[in-house]
Amino acid sequence: MTTQQTEVVEQEIRVAASPEAIFPYFTDPEKMLRWKGVAAELDPKPGGIYRVDMGQDVARGEYVSIEPYKRLVFTWGWESEGNPVPPGSSTVEVTLTPDGADTVVKLRHSGLPVDARKLHGEGWVYFMSRLIDAAEGREPSEVRFGEGH
Repeated sequence: MTTQQTEVVEQEIRVAASPEAIFPYFTDPEKMLRWKGVAAELDPKPGGIYRVDMGQDVARGEYVSIEPYKRLVFTWGWESEGNPVPPGSSTVEVTLTPDGADTVVKLRHSGLPVDARKLHGEGWVYFMSRLIDAAEGREPSEVRFGEGH
């Protein structure tokens, strides 16, 4: 029996906002759309759906753990047939740590196939920069992922 090697993507950002202000950007569909996606269906409770239409594909999984304003975990994958990361096959963990008036947001995306790591790493860099803008009250950049990145 062979097991496929998996990869991890990690990002850490600092946001000039409280954990209470940032947390809803991962749980409220309206806030999610400020920084990621064109449609979202979110039910932030263990076993609840996490589904975000990114425009070209749909990310889908389910919430695993919710600790308001501190930590959340959800599974992740893509609905498109044949994608090497099918729905629910990888896991995203987000932690929010207050640091003075700011919050350190750490994202860890694990269980990715080796050949999917680079694209997901680039995607999270792009979207986390948009999260900073949205959570700090600015309009996120309109540059589309892949343009200039």
